[in-house]
Amino acid sequence: MSKNVQKLRLLALLLTPFILWILPANFLDGEGGIILCPSRRFLNIECLGCGMTRAIMHLHHFDFKNAAFYNKGSFLTYIVLIYVWGLWTKKAATSLSFYLFKNAK
Repeated sequence: MSKNVQKLRLLALLLTPFILWILPANFLDGEGGIILCPSRRFLNIECLGCGMTRAIMHLHHFDFKNAAFYNKGSFLTYIVLIYVWGLWTKKAATSLSFYLFKNAK
């Protein structure tokens, strides 16, 4: 992968949390939208992941009440997402040989 692509990847990783904070917490709450979940669409049964995207967005804005309303599993999922985001960001920075991450393992 070229250095420019690596720089763009790192920039995208660093900007993602800020872009999500700029968007309103209810940005993904659209009423009457298309149902993408196959279990809800075809069987009319909510799965464990139903409401996860909306819950994560509310959790990202520290709206714990609505996050729990949409999906209680979002609290654990959000922690995992932060951890994975950190790993990806560290890997992207390391691939560019940033001095801050050179000695990190």
